[in-house]
Amino acid sequence: MSTDRTSPPKRHPCALTARLARALPVCLLAFLGTACIGAPNALAPGLRGSIGMPHSGVQTEAVELPQRGEGFVRFRPQSPTHWGNPRLVTAIQEVAGAVLQKSPDAAPLVVGDLSGRYGGKIPRHNSHRTGRDVDLLFYMTTPAGAPIRTPGFIPVQSDGLAEVGGEYYRFDVERQWLLFKELLTSKTVEVQWLFISRDLEALIIDYALARETDLELVWQAETVMLQPGDSAPHDDHVHLRIACRPDEAVYGCEGGGPRWEWQAPLPRIETPLSELLLQIAKEDPYEPQILAEAGGGS
Repeated sequence: MSTDRTSPPKRHPCALTARLARALPVCLLAFLGTACIGAPNALAPGLRGSIGMPHSGVQTEAVELPQRGEGFVRFRPQSPTHWGNPRLVTAIQEVAGAVLQKSPDAAPLVVGDLSGRYGGKIPRHNSHRTGRDVDLLFYMTTPAGAPIRTPGFIPVQSDGLAEVGGEYYRFDVERQWLLFKELLTSKTVEVQWLFISRDLEALIIDYALARETDLELVWQAETVMLQPGDSAPHDDHVHLRIACRPDEAVYGCEGGGPRWEWQAPLPRIETPLSELLLQIAKEDPYEPQILAEAGGGS
């Protein structure tokens, strides 16, 4: 059977992606959204760490949060969903320890789910896929104000009270604000969101405004606190999401919320994408369509 040697050979559908991977930063490839680089593979081996969006990504090089440590304990000790970005896992231990040091009578911070070891979908969550999310149960006290470990995910009302099985608990706004302060001033992570109910946000901000001298910090806290519109109101825990660092964005970390003005900017691509595609097409005789679309065809 004869072969038409004038026709270019069939190319793998990800062939152009492979060439892009050699020419473009990974963060731009992730922005392009091609399905060929959703996870590390032969075409994009440079992807690592927190990869993709919190609702549709994966992770590599994750570390597991210990079952307990200074100032914290896991809510589900045997669960396989306590793996996360190393920065997040370190920060949880740092901030929990800092709260305990500054408030020695505090009950431990109870830590819920992070992510699975390799990311992806886990039970109970739509996000929590890239190691950048964690559920932190609230600090609680007795009605008289004595610190007590929270019995679980218990809804807190607008007055700060919660009731479970006839027992009453009070939202520990003092230690909750201390935790948020430690997170917002952390050198290890940058907070992207603190998902929490509007009523509890109001309690925290009122407390902070009455006692905090750093009003810029209070404004940052108010900015990152949000009651989500696509899930439960988060009146029984706070969902922390950390932002991608610039060096992580280069390896595939992306999205999940805005980049706040007080955070370091992510890498920018100076050369227009059309020029990069044109350069690639000129070097590859089997990409005539790309060359023509870019305006460089004969």
